[in-house]
Amino acid sequence: MQAHSCRVRLIAPSGYPHDREAALRGVTRLYDAGCLVDGLEVLDRIDLRYAGKDAQRIMDINDLATLDELPDIVLAIRGGYGVTRLLEHLRYEALRERLAGQPIALVGHSDFTALQMALYAKCGLVTFGGPMLGPDFGAQRLSPLTWRHFWRTLSSPHGNASWDCGEATELDLQGPLWGGNLAMVCSLLETPYFPQIEGGILFVEDIGEAPFRVERMLYQLHLSGVLKRQRALILGDFTQCRPAAYDNGYELADAILQIRRVAGIPVLSGMPFGHEADKFTLAFGVPARLRVVGQRATLDFHGYPHLRQPHEPSMG
Repeated sequence: MQAHSCRVRLIAPSGYPHDREAALRGVTRLYDAGCLVDGLEVLDRIDLRYAGKDAQRIMDINDLATLDELPDIVLAIRGGYGVTRLLEHLRYEALRERLAGQPIALVGHSDFTALQMALYAKCGLVTFGGPMLGPDFGAQRLSPLTWRHFWRTLSSPHGNASWDCGEATELDLQGPLWGGNLAMVCSLLETPYFPQIEGGILFVEDIGEAPFRVERMLYQLHLSGVLKRQRALILGDFTQCRPAAYDNGYELADAILQIRRVAGIPVLSGMPFGHEADKFTLAFGVPARLRVVGQRATLDFHGYPHLRQPHEPSMG
């Protein structure tokens, strides 16, 4: 056990822990990594499919604006659904005044994407797409890539991610990095919570969507003009996105090929991000540079809040 040098606060803006054992395993791993973990009470809340009533989940977020001492990391326990119900009730100006410029990292993915988009659109707060308590840190087999990239990114003012994108090309471009779960991105189109980002590098992922639904959502971004305002589109993991018998062999690769035909911007694939064990931790809304040489893609980003003191624990 290391001395506590990093304070983590748990929030539960979406679903309750469907696997309590995994959630507790995640807490133990954080303790063993030298973290002090607050907010354990959110693990015991259940209201229908949510981790507590709307008012409780709203308070999880709004309370961040009133804390005398901020945690180093605010970590979502899991995704699911529920953030959308909270967006109208968040104290955006108070959150901006308390959190902007502070070394605090709000981290999650999946349904958490809606909160990230709203915080950036309404008050310019930079957050992180990355692992969560239960599905990632509480997994029976903790991913070395996920663990190391999380701590390495949050411990430095400069982040880096590199992967095999599968397509031989040459690319070098810059723009704001943003994105997350594809369904959540599309769900906020034409709302005040959709950030108006020009010349961006957009990354998306999803789970449990048939290939035609993935294509339809990407077409929604295309036809609405969002894609043409970006510099590049990066596809992360699309987990359990399988065709049905009716699809007659139409698979996810066909959907991606069609979007490449119409998008008018580079479309890269293969980035470890989404609902698989391996995932990068990516800052939402910061300057980034995307380079591809051969089949190797490299993403560099900076300008995000990071830990006061570097904290890169071993996996134990």
